[in-house]
Amino acid sequence: MCLAVPGRVLDIGEKDGTRMATVDFGGVQKEVCLEYLPDLRVGEYAIVHVGFALQRLDEESARQTLALFEELGMLQEEFGDPWEQAAAQAGADAPWPFADGPSAGGAATAPLREGPQ
Repeated sequence: MCLAVPGRVLDIGEKDGTRMATVDFGGVQKEVCLEYLPDLRVGEYAIVHVGFALQRLDEESARQTLALFEELGMLQEEFGDPWEQAAAQAGADAPWPFADGPSAGGAATAPLREGPQ
């Protein structure tokens, strides 16, 4: 699910000619495009959807929404590590595919063989 999540602008810069910001979403920081809100400033809050700041929001509304999303587990769903989520759903012991062999909880893999088996 993709949510429109409120976040607080931490810093603003330019990347490849596009106005960008680092935005904090209740502890998770992401890079966000500010082209739709060119006058947004550091310290202000905005609703962000798929990497674009879409609408300015007051601080109280942003905090209430973030608290509700966190309570419902929606922030973890939106920003959690997709590899960890996939591994948990599959019942794996290690966060595939980044396990370092059997000591990390994953099974050792056999080398690939070429030709008839």
